[in-house]
Amino acid sequence: MSVVEAGSKTKSGTLSASTVDVCICTYHRPAIVDALRSISGQQGCDAVRVRIVVADNAEQPTARDLVASAAQELAFDTIYVHAPANNVSVARNACLDAAQSDWLAFLDDDEIASPNWLSSLVLEAKRGQWDAVLGPVQALYPTSAPVWIRKGDFHSTRPVFVRGRIETGYTGNVLIRRAAIAREGLRFRTELGRSGGEDEDFFNRLRDAGGCIGFAAGALAYETIPSGRLTLGWLLRRSFRAGQTYGGRLQARSRSVPARILALAVAAAKAATCAVAALVHLPFTARRNRFLTRAALHCGVVARLTGLKEVRLY
Repeated sequence: MSVVEAGSKTKSGTLSASTVDVCICTYHRPAIVDALRSISGQQGCDAVRVRIVVADNAEQPTARDLVASAAQELAFDTIYVHAPANNVSVARNACLDAAQSDWLAFLDDDEIASPNWLSSLVLEAKRGQWDAVLGPVQALYPTSAPVWIRKGDFHSTRPVFVRGRIETGYTGNVLIRRAAIAREGLRFRTELGRSGGEDEDFFNRLRDAGGCIGFAAGALAYETIPSGRLTLGWLLRRSFRAGQTYGGRLQARSRSVPARILALAVAAAKAATCAVAALVHLPFTARRNRFLTRAALHCGVVARLTGLKEVRLY
């Protein structure tokens, strides 16, 4: 099929009523070709019109030729947009701007979609009348990964249910109703585009505006974990940053001084409890490190509530 630059008209003209734009943000990753091929191999989507939108976040349009070459074997029209900022929020917003369809699906450039990925997301969106539907991301570990990381499966992603509902989301595997985005004027915050947490913040605001988020267990995507992320240090930094993002949300909600002090005390108590649990489980590496990452998350909340600047993870 064709690949065109953003801003050009696709050869297919006006999109039909049941449509999905699959959006992938990329940054110097040749593996995007495998991600694109996995989308082309989707099953059960004959009744859905699909386009692919690739936003290249590198300073130079290094992915253009890769995308153009891959587009020759894809089953869908492909849009390429150069969003040079080294800031993933800029690339995600470029996808929002380029999208024309009823729904937007986000997949990471280092992920592979299972054959029923898109059909599972679409079916769950229609079944539950959701504004967004999350799918699971299953980590694939190299043989060099520490045993405790593989045992604890620290890198796989699934939504967290709070009192039976999903409060926030992630962009690694999701389908979003475009009308819900337009209704609230939602954008990814560029100040979070290098620290991380921009996707969680986006879905927090979607939920605050009354949006509802569902989960499609069958919409599986796979992510191969690079060696640089197979350390306890990386996991602790990621959890700490996630805690800072959540602390910012608490900060916005806790407008009075007593409310902020209470939130700070609760977070500090949780961090201390997790630290003690890590000591109790000291001989059991996976369990110990699980509690340490939870402690780091609550420490991140404390740091944000006390005004510490967010760490840059990417």
